[in-house]
Amino acid sequence: MPYVVRGLLSVLGRILLCAIFAMSAANEIVHFDATVKDQVIPHQVPWPPYALLAAIVFTIVGSLLIILGFKARVGALLLLVFLVLATYYFHAFWKEADPQAHQQMMIDFMKNVGLMGAMLFLIANGSGAMSLDDRCCNPKPKPAA
Repeated sequence: MPYVVRGLLSVLGRILLCAIFAMSAANEIVHFDATVKDQVIPHQVPWPPYALLAAIVFTIVGSLLIILGFKARVGALLLLVFLVLATYYFHAFWKEADPQAHQQMMIDFMKNVGLMGAMLFLIANGSGAMSLDDRCCNPKPKPAA
């Protein structure tokens, strides 16, 4: 596959992968106090306002690093940590007695597991073509004169 096509697909993939984190962080910033009160505290997350602030920082920084392809492995690690903790606290399907709620929690849990897989893939393989990491760390050979 030509480099330009791989690059465009890599950029689009990185943007689409991180869109959910960017939108979530924006919503949490706008509704910070309500999110702490209505979502974080009821799920018994330790240190609620600080945990939400850390989640916002991890998702914004992680997403930007991945989208730019600059230290994308670090960005993926930040998002992986966020996903593991968010999945444990917010999608604990094993605690749900109601069958419908259990099913929805299981779906949300598995979606996050899939995103964790994507983060592991990025950690293992990097950000791909047309990334800042690719430009600085994988110089292209110059054509023969």
